[in-house]
Amino acid sequence: MNIIIIEDEKPSARRLQRMLKSLDVEAETMLHSVEESIEWFQNNEHPDLIFLDIQLSDGLSFEIFEAIDINSAVIFTTAYDEYALQAFKLNSIDYLLKPIDEDDLKKAVIKFKNRTPQRQSVTLDFDDIKKLLVNPIEREYKKRFSVKVGQHLKLINIDDIECIYSENKGTYVFTNEGRNYLLDLTLDQLEDELEPHVFYRVSRKFYVNINAIKDIISYTNSRLQIKLNHYNEQEIIVARERVKDFKNWLE
Repeated sequence: MNIIIIEDEKPSARRLQRMLKSLDVEAETMLHSVEESIEWFQNNEHPDLIFLDIQLSDGLSFEIFEAIDINSAVIFTTAYDEYALQAFKLNSIDYLLKPIDEDDLKKAVIKFKNRTPQRQSVTLDFDDIKKLLVNPIEREYKKRFSVKVGQHLKLINIDDIECIYSENKGTYVFTNEGRNYLLDLTLDQLEDELEPHVFYRVSRKFYVNINAIKDIISYTNSRLQIKLNHYNEQEIIVARERVKDFKNWLE
């Protein structure tokens, strides 16, 4: 089964790719814009299934289908409200509401696999759907965390966080005041909650805030080491497979 992901937020695309892999489904190709997707479809065999975000960095993903005749089945990954989602149902289009739930993803994949050959492709009535999406919904990201300090709750603004890291099965934020606080979340759960232009997951253990980076140093095995303004408890190393995306993120 040939599957691709079209999603402009690379952390979200990688998270979906990992979730699919846990279901023994491989999505090796990830595209991140309308322009890139059109070029890819012009030069490659079309997939069986597309996981498609609606709002891409350079326009609505519907523009891909207006430029290229695509008969692949589509599952939307969207942050749009329930009213818009009713249109997807009426047009026999599956959808997953972000942040994507593992059980919902599993059901959608099973539903696709159980389609009869006659129903394998989907006719998308984009004009009707686009009428409901005149005003794209702005994605809401975390603005603050509440953490427990003794018998009190403390609010930490997202701008005050230099990095978020995992250690001994716990997840911690480190602030620009040099303090650590324990979160009741995992790094994976934060993937769709953090502004992707501000926070990047450089490894399995660390998210870093771009505004807190003091220095970037070449490291062994083509990796990079990050120095933050205040955090110096552990080395922060960009995993080799993430170096290219990390450099793109910096731009």
